[in-house]
Amino acid sequence: MIHRICNLPTSQSFFLFGPRQTGKSTLVDHTFGQGAWKIDLLMTDVFLRYAKHPDLFRREALEKIEKEGTRWIIVDEVQRIPELLNEVHYLIEKTACLFALTGSSARKLRRGGVNLLAGRAVQRRLFPFVYEEITDSFSLADILQFGTLPGVYGRSPEDKVDILKAYTETYLTEEIQAEALVRNIGGFSRFLELAASQFGELVSYTSIGRECQVPTRTVQSYYDILEDTLIGLRLQAWSKSPRKRLVAHPKFYLFDQGVANSLNRQLTAPPDPVRTGRLFEQWIVLETYRMLNYLRSEAGLYFWRTNHGAEVDLIIEKYGKPVAAFEIKSTSHISGNHLSGLRAFREDYPDVPLHVIAQVEHPFRLDDVLVLPWKTYVQSLSTYLTDATAT
Repeated sequence: MIHRICNLPTSQSFFLFGPRQTGKSTLVDHTFGQGAWKIDLLMTDVFLRYAKHPDLFRREALEKIEKEGTRWIIVDEVQRIPELLNEVHYLIEKTACLFALTGSSARKLRRGGVNLLAGRAVQRRLFPFVYEEITDSFSLADILQFGTLPGVYGRSPEDKVDILKAYTETYLTEEIQAEALVRNIGGFSRFLELAASQFGELVSYTSIGRECQVPTRTVQSYYDILEDTLIGLRLQAWSKSPRKRLVAHPKFYLFDQGVANSLNRQLTAPPDPVRTGRLFEQWIVLETYRMLNYLRSEAGLYFWRTNHGAEVDLIIEKYGKPVAAFEIKSTSHISGNHLSGLRAFREDYPDVPLHVIAQVEHPFRLDDVLVLPWKTYVQSLSTYLTDATAT
C-alpha cells in the first residue's frame, strides 16, 4: 500500500471527503479497520435497510459498542443517507465510540438539513496521489496524461484509458444525477464537456450558459456541484479588496489530469505543446491545493490579472497579504519574455518574492525572479504554505 500523507485523527470522530476512487475506504480500513464495525452504503442491501429504518443503525451500533466493545464505526459514502448522522450524533453524545465517516460530497448532507454534527467531527479531504506519495515511481509525462487516481496509477496504459473512460462516463454524469444533484442531465453533460475543455481559463458563466443552453444561475450552480463533490477547483482572482475578488471571473481546474483528458477525449492524443502547458499548470495548481489541505495551512491560493491582460498564474496569500507569486511554464528555456506578468505584478507588490516554475534542471535567477525546477517547488511546498517569509 502506498503511504498516504493525509493525517487522519485517531482520537476524534471525523469526516473524510474526496472524489470516488481516491482511496478513502482503503485509507480508513488500513488505519482503523481492525476491530472496527464497517457500514458500506454503496452496497444495495445495506443502503436499503438503513434508508428505510435509520434508527436500526443506532440500535445495532449500541449492541456493538456495549456487548462487543467496538471503539470505531466506519460508514462509507454517508451522504447517501443523511438521516444516519442524527443517529451518529446521538451515539457520539451517549457513548465513547468514534466514527470515521467517508463521503464523496458534503453537498447532499447540507441540503438534507444535516449540521455535519455541529463540530463533533472534524473534516479531512483526500485527493489523488501527490508527488510526495509516489516520488520513487513518479513520471511527469505519465501524470500529465493519466493523472494520479489510485485506481489508475501503476496500471498499463490500456487499463488506464479504460478506467478513466468509465469514470467520466458513469460517475461524473450518471452518479451525480443519481444523487439528485442535477435534474437536467443533458445540460449538465454539455456543461461538463465545456468546463473540461476550458480548464485553466477565465470562467464566464454567461457565455457558458449560452453555449450549454441553460441559465447563467444554473451554470453557477453546476460549478458549485463540481466544487462540492471535489471534482473541480475554482481559483479566484487576487485583489486587495475581498469584494472585488468575489465579482471577478475565476479560473476553473478539474481535480485530475487524467479525468480532464478523458472528458476532452485526449487520453491517447499525441503530445501537443499547448495542451502540455495547460496540463502542467493544472498539475502545479492542484498539487499546491492538495498540500495546502493536507498541511491544514491557513494560506489562500489565487491568480492575478490586470484589466490589460497581464497575468500571474498562482499567488499564495497569508493573513490577507500575498507572500509569493508564481508563473508556471512547461518549457525548459526561460527568458525575459516569460516574466512580463511578474514584472507587472511587481509594480503593485514590490516586496513579494517572484518565481517561475519550469522544467529546468537547476534553480537560477533571472533579473530578480527565481526560476525553480518543478521538483524543487513541489518538494518545498510545506515551506511556501506555512512560512510567510519563504523566498
